[in-house]
Amino acid sequence: MKHLLLLFFLIFSINLQAQDWIKDKDYKQKIHEKSSFGDDEISIVIIEFWAKFNDVNSFKEFKQLNNITHYYRCDLSQNPELKKKYKVRMAPTILIFVNGILEENFRAGLDLECPVDLPKLKEIIKEIRLSNQF
Repeated sequence: MKHLLLLFFLIFSINLQAQDWIKDKDYKQKIHEKSSFGDDEISIVIIEFWAKFNDVNSFKEFKQLNNITHYYRCDLSQNPELKKKYKVRMAPTILIFVNGILEENFRAGLDLECPVDLPKLKEIIKEIRLSNQF
């Protein structure tokens, strides 16, 4: 029983660390994050504005995104400054920052469904990378 409980806590703690969160106080630093590959590498940071009541429609495949610097979630109920700054009305809303500048945004409609799927997001990331190579 002791080992089972230990295993449960280990799995739970890994799941908590799987998603990084961004807040009003640290977003400026985080959207300007650089990749660990070097200074000439472009930085692509994605922020998903999330709401607990609509977790069922959140973007679940974020772990499958490659070629990005970081993927964050922002809890709308705890970050009023970011909500106001980016005029977020519905969750999920997904913003893509390139080198700290807002490049793309996908906003949920009244149906509150995720406004973008994994293939489309991968395509956008690929296009951003290609357009910044020259």
